[in-house]
Amino acid sequence: MIVLKATQDKVLSVLQSVAGIVERRHTLPILANVLIRKTGSALQLTTSDLEIQIRTTAELDGDAGNFTTTVGARKLIDILRTMPSDQTVSLESNQNKLILKGGKSRFTLQSLPAEDFPLVQEAANFGPSFSVPQKTLKELLHQVSFAMAVHDIRYYLNGILFVAEGKQLSLVATDGHRLAFSSATLDVEVPRQEVILPRKTVLEMQRLLSDKEGAIEMQFAGNQAKFTFEGMEFVTKLVEGKFPDYNRVIPKNHKNTITMGRTALLATLQRTAILTSEKFKGVRLNLEPGVLRVASSNAEQEEAVDELEIDYSGDAIEIGFNVTYLIDALTNMDQEMVQVDLADSNSSALITIPDNATFKYVVMPMRI
Repeated sequence: MIVLKATQDKVLSVLQSVAGIVERRHTLPILANVLIRKTGSALQLTTSDLEIQIRTTAELDGDAGNFTTTVGARKLIDILRTMPSDQTVSLESNQNKLILKGGKSRFTLQSLPAEDFPLVQEAANFGPSFSVPQKTLKELLHQVSFAMAVHDIRYYLNGILFVAEGKQLSLVATDGHRLAFSSATLDVEVPRQEVILPRKTVLEMQRLLSDKEGAIEMQFAGNQAKFTFEGMEFVTKLVEGKFPDYNRVIPKNHKNTITMGRTALLATLQRTAILTSEKFKGVRLNLEPGVLRVASSNAEQEEAVDELEIDYSGDAIEIGFNVTYLIDALTNMDQEMVQVDLADSNSSALITIPDNATFKYVVMPMRI
């Protein structure tokens, strides 16, 4: 009988860090399990959904023996959650069972053989590795992920484009109606690499990345990416396909520019959004020297109009937008001021941060 001991909070946090990708229903029952490998006092946990694999290692108390097994990840988490955080729990592997004890509680769980667990075949040769602070990558993902498509038949839009070149790392997401671009400077120069990370990977990375100072190391292969941070190794399949040329989508020379407070504009849009119809989230923006008027209406013939005083002396423009797209962009920024560039009522709007080229958001107009 080989035993591993630790406090509930330690075992639970290690388990939760890898369990995000585990699907409850799967064609392969073993994919609902976590692969547990004990080597001395080291505990290594691995989960997979055949496209993403997450592995983490933690140092716990244990006797000298080793064991490897797999057990239902969600069940183990649900049991641990019911125990006090400072309680010592022990894991024992015994034939085809895993025994979890804590205080006066004892749970015997069915396990499946570790050799049946389908590990992701890692690429033989990854490209050069480069790193960015975890906090930086978390911010970049936050600034663009809301613009990813969901279940689009153009599968390459259901994810984020990563472009590393020179000392620049750029992330781009688009669903065909809007596009978000964000970039950061790397410490080292890297040869050009361009990959598309799948949506599920992006959401999981956002969950796992912390605001700590530590770096995250990245490597890309032909059809795989590998991320290493805080004792975790995250391997994912990449989306194959050609991402749209985002440089052509970003407007360059819009002559009408407004700079205004982000929170004031956001509040105006949120108010007028209340009277848009569920299916048709359109708002009209009327721009005239000194004033921005935002209006909406719905099938019940209800109307909302709100005005903002602005510093503007350009053309008079009336343009329609899906209000959700504007709200998403402003909610995912935390700067005080925002710049909006417009050409006319038929051209995309460009939303940026004044004097800052690292973030760009493009949204197409809609007919109202």
